[in-house]
Amino acid sequence: MTKAIISSLMATVLAMAAMPVCAQEVSSEPTVLTLEQALEIALSENISVKVADKEIERTGYARKGSYASLFPQIDGSGSYSRTIKKQVMYMDFDMSSLGGGMGGGAMGGDTEIPEGIETKAGSKGGNGGGIEVGRWNSFSAGVSASMPLINAQLWQSIKLTAQDVELAVEKARSSRLETVTQVKQAYYSVLLAKEAFDVYKKVYENAMANLEKTEQRYNVGKASELEYVRSKSAVQNAIPNVYDSESSINLALWQLKAVMGIGLDENIDVAGCLADHAGNMIHDVYAHDEIVLDDNSTMRQLAIQAEQIANTIKLQKYASLPSLAVAYAYNLNAMTNDFDFKNYNWSPYSYVGFSLQIPIFAGGKRYHAVRQAQVQKAEFDLQLDNTERQLKIAIRQYLKQMETGMKTYESAQAAVETAQKAYDIASQSYNLGRSTITDLNDAQLALTQAQLGMSQAVYNYVNAKANLEQTLGHDFSENE
Repeated sequence: MTKAIISSLMATVLAMAAMPVCAQEVSSEPTVLTLEQALEIALSENISVKVADKEIERTGYARKGSYASLFPQIDGSGSYSRTIKKQVMYMDFDMSSLGGGMGGGAMGGDTEIPEGIETKAGSKGGNGGGIEVGRWNSFSAGVSASMPLINAQLWQSIKLTAQDVELAVEKARSSRLETVTQVKQAYYSVLLAKEAFDVYKKVYENAMANLEKTEQRYNVGKASELEYVRSKSAVQNAIPNVYDSESSINLALWQLKAVMGIGLDENIDVAGCLADHAGNMIHDVYAHDEIVLDDNSTMRQLAIQAEQIANTIKLQKYASLPSLAVAYAYNLNAMTNDFDFKNYNWSPYSYVGFSLQIPIFAGGKRYHAVRQAQVQKAEFDLQLDNTERQLKIAIRQYLKQMETGMKTYESAQAAVETAQKAYDIASQSYNLGRSTITDLNDAQLALTQAQLGMSQAVYNYVNAKANLEQTLGHDFSENE
């Protein structure tokens, strides 16, 4: 019965170990990607990068739209109105009295009132009635144009929109820097998970080999039942670690796919191992005196925003300056009582002129706007100093983590060599019956911890290095 259980466990785990490290639902061979290939895909497919590029495009259109304010603004207009009730005009004299003095009684006596003018009986009787003026239909069409000639505030606002584009470009660069860092860290996480899987798989294989030897010795009476039970326990304890490490690989690959911007069902794997990056640890030298924040994206954005605030102060000050504009209009008007368009008498009206606006008093509104912008700049300067301080602290932290990773790796290398030698000695001693299974398990545990510690040291180093390069802005360079 015991042999059947052990054989079943061996078949299950060995079948699992024979699977590709990046176990996927599809049976096809995975596409193996290098770090450079993963970065190239991410910079073209990552959602945040695409959104940042769209933001550049949007601000570019906004900048072009702001330049339209410098050109003539031409508008056409047309209107029609129907009079429901005409206006009535009243005069404080008797129109009939004008008949003798106007040669036949113009608008008086028996003179015929022209078409479109109707009299209306007054409430006081006699000739004190009013005259209805206007016609029933009124048409108007025309075109107007205006253009600013001198407007300092408008020119300053256009400069601000240009800086919006510059800020959007820097934000896009920041998105790329962040994407590169995320892809690197996800890539390194996959490598760490794979190495952990290899270590636990080796632990399981050693445990199975020890169990087989212990069972043979137990069957001939050279091993105690306690040693035999402990051997089986070591195998059973090794199995969950193999499953967990395999699951960690899948989770790390999903995270890598997500930051790359590809489908989660894509069958991919990563090339290389953490040991490939360990060789560069001694060559990566960052001197404190050489580290500057000139390429840091956050500081660049803050510098652009500082210029925007300074220009905003100028914008508020320019609101007190005079402005000059030119305007032109041409209109056609027609009034009639019918809809006989071909016989309409259109009356043109046009003008051209200059408009000078001189701000004099606005209740202190412009003054307080300037003061508000100046206070905002003072606040921003404080935030800028604090951000720079925090970035320098972060840089020192990353450097310290890298230094710790280097020292830990050197120590872990020595620990792995010692632990491997101790395990080999314990294994030979156990085969000769000079030590117990407990000694062998202890040696195996020490070796496992040393191997995992060495991989973790390299991972901590490259992870801190990726963060440092993002902070320094050295991790990505655009082709200009």
